[in-house]
Amino acid sequence: MATLSLRFPGRRYHATPWGSHVNEGQIEWPPSPWRLVRALIATGYEKLGWEGSRPPEDAVGLIEALCHEPPTYHLPGASAAHSRHYMPTARLKNGREETTLVFDTWANVSDELLVCWPVELSPEQTSLLRSLAAHLGYVGRAESWVEAVLLECDPSPHVCDVRPGEFRDCPGQGWEQVALPVPLPADEYIAWRTTVVEGALQAAGLDWQKSSLSKTEKRTLEQTSAAFPPDLTACLQASTAWLRAEGWNQPPGSRRLLYWRPRLSLDVTQLTDVARPVAAPVEFALLAITAPSANNQVLPHVSRVLPQGELLHRALVSHAVKLGGHSPVITGCDVHGEPLRLPHQHAHLLHLDLDDDYHIDHVLVWAPMGLDAQAQGALRATRRTYMKGGSSALRVAIVATGGKELLGALAPQLGPGLVCLAPPAGARVWRSVTPFVPPRFLKKNGKNNLEGQITSELVSRGLLAPVHVEALGPAHDASARRARHTVRRRGRGPQPPVDASFMLQMEFAEAVSGPIVLGYGSHLGLGACATPS
Repeated sequence: MATLSLRFPGRRYHATPWGSHVNEGQIEWPPSPWRLVRALIATGYEKLGWEGSRPPEDAVGLIEALCHEPPTYHLPGASAAHSRHYMPTARLKNGREETTLVFDTWANVSDELLVCWPVELSPEQTSLLRSLAAHLGYVGRAESWVEAVLLECDPSPHVCDVRPGEFRDCPGQGWEQVALPVPLPADEYIAWRTTVVEGALQAAGLDWQKSSLSKTEKRTLEQTSAAFPPDLTACLQASTAWLRAEGWNQPPGSRRLLYWRPRLSLDVTQLTDVARPVAAPVEFALLAITAPSANNQVLPHVSRVLPQGELLHRALVSHAVKLGGHSPVITGCDVHGEPLRLPHQHAHLLHLDLDDDYHIDHVLVWAPMGLDAQAQGALRATRRTYMKGGSSALRVAIVATGGKELLGALAPQLGPGLVCLAPPAGARVWRSVTPFVPPRFLKKNGKNNLEGQITSELVSRGLLAPVHVEALGPAHDASARRARHTVRRRGRGPQPPVDASFMLQMEFAEAVSGPIVLGYGSHLGLGACATPS
């Protein structure tokens, strides 16, 4: 018995059964005897230096011996897989190159495959088969790398249990039949060829046995005989182009033999959800905003924090919906669309100018209730945002996520502005970074005057009431002069009761922790405060 051990280093075996189209997604498993013998012949020509149109005589003897009896197999565990991609067809349609969908199907092979031929080989044939196996590079398509070894000892009979058989030979439940191309024995092919050629000559009215033939009769004899290779080795070397030209729908010298194999020998499993670690909630996420041209001067001006906050918020909500539905952290509403009972605990989008060039270059996403896994997924999925008058989308990327220690860790690279938003020990004095827009109508006295509204805003966020509030005048403060041009009205959503804004300085009796964000549009970037640097 001659037994080959085949291992697939790439764990992949690509081969389409004879008569199937590649897009049918079929896999020839196990490799057919016809395919294996052809692979050995090709190896002889490519690696062992065989020359001419016919292998050496010792190789012909080995080929005919391997074709005398069909082999049995031991199949390793394998599963079917595929990929699909579009291949160009080198044709144009409506100014664009046409493509066609192509399936690439393969078997994921886990262990060695044994092929056992029940034949006795001479020492010379055994040596030749060992050399061919050692030089065999692939079986099937060129991606199916293989390492083949001729085993010195034969496996026990029950190991190679995939064997040919009729329906009545079923080994039991859990088995199925698969048809594989198998070479005919050499003598059977010669007998079959003789019968078929003689029948074709008789149908053509040609007496091929007479002593002399005319030129027309010789041509007919040659054409009829040429359609049938002279022997089994020539059949195994026939190219696909020649088979198609001669009209063969199955290679001459082959037959389709039914093999019994385990039903799950080529398992096709259903896709299962991979358990992924759930991201722990974080309080902060820092996003970087860049332009495709890498020119920071084309980034949005700091006066447009509100419209930029609206655009980014819409993108985050959209991605949250795509990733699994409603996100209370981003929307500030429950699943029924009602506002959360705890006020101002959901995400604030604080647009920042960390390099002091008056252009927005970062966004600090702060959520006191914590950015959960769904909110973090929406942040990762948001790769772009837009701006009014921009010729192309702005790129968005996550810089880091974490707690307040994140701001201190990034300060050496991005400047002190981050730490000023939430100093570790808090601060007694806070100044506006973006203008405060009153959330209610302003009155001269009472709790609805400027100081009263600021106090109520602070208390609603669980902070202390200030001991002193000052509205910075544009005549004496540069930031207040620039704030006059800040956009104060939303493109969508409720409008501010008062079309006015203020730059503030607040003083507390004791240190207060930040961030502090107050007033109308505070979740979209307005009303942010920081400690004076």
